[in-house]
Amino acid sequence: MSQGNSCVTVTANQARACTVREALDRVGGKWSIGILIAASQGPIRFTELERQVEGISRRMLTLTLRNLERDGLLRRHVYPTVPPKVEYTATPVAMELYESLVALTAWAERHRESIGAARAAYDREHGAPAG
Repeated sequence: MSQGNSCVTVTANQARACTVREALDRVGGKWSIGILIAASQGPIRFTELERQVEGISRRMLTLTLRNLERDGLLRRHVYPTVPPKVEYTATPVAMELYESLVALTAWAERHRESIGAARAAYDREHGAPAG
């Protein structure tokens, strides 16, 4: 369970919602999905991740890698070389998640136009949302 998250549940539906919320907390950060996708292709070094995840700072990459490692989604391996070589590998749990991300991406691509059309229709009827 993530820090500060109390999932005291009463019903089965609330328990499922809590489980989904916790899962999204793991990967819902701005950078997590990009890192997991890159690491799912095979072992990857810090500098390669820095190049592949466009716009991420070194500090955010470091923090996100630590969180993903803490959650059991990445494994960090340090090779005893000078300078040290560090690689990150997706764990089996992350690989399973990757399959779900691929399915979610396919769903988003299939429904992009219909969601856009629904938003446009809603905005015409109700006015564009503030913000």
